[in-house]
Amino acid sequence: MADVKIPNSAFADVDILIVGAGLVGGVAATALAASGFSVAAIDGQAPATVMAAGFDGRASAIAQASRRLLGAVGIWPHLEPLAAPIKDIRVADGRSPLYLHYDHMDLGQGPLGFMLENRHIHQGIHAAIQGQGRLQLIAPMRLDTLRRDGAGADATLADGRRIRARLAIAADGRMSQTRQDAKLRTSGWRYRQMGIVCTVEHQWPHDFVAHEHFLPAGPFAILPLIGTPERPACRSSIVWAERAEHAPAMVGLDDETFLIELAKRFGDFLGDLTVIGPRFCHPLGLQFSETAVAERLVLIGDADHGMHPLAGQGLNMGLRDVAALVDVLTDARRLGLDIGQASVLDRYRRWRGFDNTLMLAATDGLNRLFSNDLAPLRFVRDLGLAAVDRLPPLKKYLMRSAMGLAGELPSLMRR
Repeated sequence: MADVKIPNSAFADVDILIVGAGLVGGVAATALAASGFSVAAIDGQAPATVMAAGFDGRASAIAQASRRLLGAVGIWPHLEPLAAPIKDIRVADGRSPLYLHYDHMDLGQGPLGFMLENRHIHQGIHAAIQGQGRLQLIAPMRLDTLRRDGAGADATLADGRRIRARLAIAADGRMSQTRQDAKLRTSGWRYRQMGIVCTVEHQWPHDFVAHEHFLPAGPFAILPLIGTPERPACRSSIVWAERAEHAPAMVGLDDETFLIELAKRFGDFLGDLTVIGPRFCHPLGLQFSETAVAERLVLIGDADHGMHPLAGQGLNMGLRDVAALVDVLTDARRLGLDIGQASVLDRYRRWRGFDNTLMLAATDGLNRLFSNDLAPLRFVRDLGLAAVDRLPPLKKYLMRSAMGLAGELPSLMRR
């Protein structure tokens, strides 16, 4: 198949148009092009800006199944030197002595996952995009209109260029304009929490262990990052759910007072702490679209579903969307079907609908169960964590779920 080239003031005909080339959309563009589809992706951010991004404190968990996908499409080699393996996970209810411990050695399939700064994931995606002849990234660029009919999707860009595709993919985030223009409704709710995100350096190494503490205001996660060459295991990402009425004021504290509040929740098991880089907060909520598909249109990632960050699965579910969509479209092409026809897209909707709904319900339920300080519930929770820790078959299943290896795996996640 010829390279995708879209000159200025021209019309182009491609297999797939992707709106949004962020973490999920960028992987989708790379994966679909690597699978032989001609792809045009548009994004509001210039590639040079992405490649030159500095440290901003944001990081994401990459499950083992997601790592397989990134490896299969040529992104992981750019990320591996910067990824911190998650070897163990320890889950505790506040300061209770009872806890749940996941040890990667129990499964013998490598780390449970990896932690990476978001800027490095973006940079790895853009490095892989540059080597894809079937893919053209058009950025910075805004989509002006997208018209869909039985024959395809016709996009007009802000600069007047037009792109005709057999299928459009919306990967433009929770506030997806593409989804709104298609009049696809969403449901959901805001939690009475906001997420505070920052990065800390600590005195002693984390040994690549992730910690999740359930506190009355919400979960508090300590996630290992790669540090400096001199202290490679002394930096961690903090994802801290705080009551919505308190979080903005907490982030606005002076450095010394903020560190005191952080240390109260962090504890002293890694020694002295220093906050590095920016700190910020954002609202937390659950959101899901009424359907992931419409005529000639598919929603993936946050454009379709957004969940509480307590399990670190938001990005991973989006990447699972990508891998499933590649399978569905590749099978349709092999059978000689139109990749944008309703029956093809309905297979994707049914496959991903159950999985995403299950994860949305699980994260919502866990957050509601643990984000309180009711003594009877605290007692039951502590016993539950201790019981799971002593039931190897159940614990191994939950570990495989956290690694993204449970359920029906798309082919790119089985490699």
